[in-house]
Amino acid sequence: MSKSEPGGTGGNALPMAVLNAIQNPVVMVDANGFVAFANWEAEAFFGASASHLSRYKINTFIPFGSPLLSLIDQVRERLAPVNEYRVDLSSPRLGQEKLVDLYVAPVVSEPGAVVVVFQERSMADKIDRQLTHRAAARSVTGLASMLAHEIKNPLSGIRGAAQLLESSVPDEDRALTRLICDETDRIVQLVDRMEVFSDERPVDRTSINIHSVLDHVKAVAQAGFARRLKITESYDPSLPPVFANRDQLVQVFLNLVKNAAEAVGDRPDGEIQLTTAYRPGIRLSVAGAREKISLPLEFCVHDNGPGVPQDLLPHLFDPFITTKTNGSGLGLALVAKIIGGHGGIVECDSQGSRTTFRVLMPVSKEMPVEDAPTAKSTGLSR
Repeated sequence: MSKSEPGGTGGNALPMAVLNAIQNPVVMVDANGFVAFANWEAEAFFGASASHLSRYKINTFIPFGSPLLSLIDQVRERLAPVNEYRVDLSSPRLGQEKLVDLYVAPVVSEPGAVVVVFQERSMADKIDRQLTHRAAARSVTGLASMLAHEIKNPLSGIRGAAQLLESSVPDEDRALTRLICDETDRIVQLVDRMEVFSDERPVDRTSINIHSVLDHVKAVAQAGFARRLKITESYDPSLPPVFANRDQLVQVFLNLVKNAAEAVGDRPDGEIQLTTAYRPGIRLSVAGAREKISLPLEFCVHDNGPGVPQDLLPHLFDPFITTKTNGSGLGLALVAKIIGGHGGIVECDSQGSRTTFRVLMPVSKEMPVEDAPTAKSTGLSR
């Protein structure tokens, strides 16, 4: 395709439709280094239209000295495709933390031209995090089963003995027997929380309006732990239903909103925002499914607290990981288990004083994905 036809028309309509359906940025660089073609995803990736891109060379849009330029030269010389992983394209133009996997191949019919396919690492990392969270949940499941059988019974005996001693010891020693009772009660409560992970019974799921769930969570939060905080929402009104268990979704978002409220604390400008959107194109392998499924429903909890330390982010959904002084580190692990059991994923992004917990879930089975609204109808963007 020539530079004068970046959008593709006429006889190119079918190839253009195929390329625009690809959910990865694809560009063709001609023999002179100009961007001869860009699909829709590439326009979004570079933040410019195909016609604008076609007026400049590829090195205009990527960081100086980027490995991509040497890869293009290598493909032209060898006339063979190459792959490169975790290439950093971060720049003020493309945004921070822009890690991509690259596939560069020669275009046989256009001497000197190459096609470049960008795979943003964020999608690959979603899969990695998804598998990590499930492994962590399975570890807690086994630990919970063991604790329930091996610890709770002895604790009952210890507490009973302490209660008997309390009636026969001097007044100055009763504080010690009371301490024994209080500590055994605390351990039992911790084990009870962990027992939730060992419940592997099938979950009853139906078509759920996520906005009714979020409105309920907001009402509960504002009546209790978040009564002094501002909670706003930005919903996509045309969002299709999610296939889920309502009670478990309430538990998930109560945990996330409570975390956000505790992170914001007593800040006078503290705010929590709930958002929903439809994001087509996200397809992942999930447990129990032979084929990749689509996870187009995005539900987010944003807060303007101090943020999450970067070294903690990869382990945030692991059990017993917490930044709270008296936290058990099980709340987010439970969130990951529930969402994973629904065939979805949960992730956290934290930049400065902006933290976002993002839940991606499938559309209800009663509504085919093809009937769901397009991204353009939502009016929302990241």
